[in-house]
Amino acid sequence: MEFKKNKLKEKIKRGEIALGTALYSFSPAIIELAGFCGLDFCRIDNEHAWRQDESTENLMRGAMLADIVPLLRIDRDNPYLVRKALETGAGGVIVPHVNSRQEVEEIVQAARFHPVGKRGYGGLCLSGQWGVKAGTDWMEWSNSETLVIPMIEDVTAIENLDEIMSTVGLDGVFFGPADFSISAGVPLQTNHEKVITALRRTIDAAEKHGKFVIFGVGFPQWESALKARELGVKAIELGHDVTILKAVWEKTIKALIGEKR
Repeated sequence: MEFKKNKLKEKIKRGEIALGTALYSFSPAIIELAGFCGLDFCRIDNEHAWRQDESTENLMRGAMLADIVPLLRIDRDNPYLVRKALETGAGGVIVPHVNSRQEVEEIVQAARFHPVGKRGYGGLCLSGQWGVKAGTDWMEWSNSETLVIPMIEDVTAIENLDEIMSTVGLDGVFFGPADFSISAGVPLQTNHEKVITALRRTIDAAEKHGKFVIFGVGFPQWESALKARELGVKAIELGHDVTILKAVWEKTIKALIGEKR
């Protein structure tokens, strides 16, 4: 296994739109399928789903096999989870509810090796090929290719966007429309003007500082995806494995036996 360029990062640098999905089921087969279908990234949810065990590493192996970038979302306020996410093979770490430059800097410190951060060395892990190819080359690769992606989910973060985006070591942000809508007082109205305005401001700040924005849309909300692309979103998450399967099953049942069951 060689240390490869980050496929998601490279696609965005080329000015192309990256497409991905989210995984809640922790099924290696699903992340493999997502990669084989041609998706660029998959957000693995370890914030609301709870899997801090060997199943995460199995997902990373599936992602490597299918050439899809795994982004591991973790709980906030735990720098050790940042390091562990990257050691286990994540192509990037996503941290929810980040509202200030200081919070971003703490994430960067945990994710990056010296001189950018203060991450501790531990090459006996999947990312370091269990020590076979760990060392300074692995450290330099990790600093340059793994992604640090905080989430913009609160109105508090909007006034701090310029400071957040200018943080050294930050690659991009994930705008979370559902939680932001709650914070803005319009619960789950993800197309509300308050949410879209905040998304626009986030995109503008990201472009100013050479960062990217990821935005998630439900399935099959293709109009929302197209609008996000027009606004300048660089990577779009197309639903979650559970909600996609739910929608397909419900549609199939309705088509076969109608509304009444």
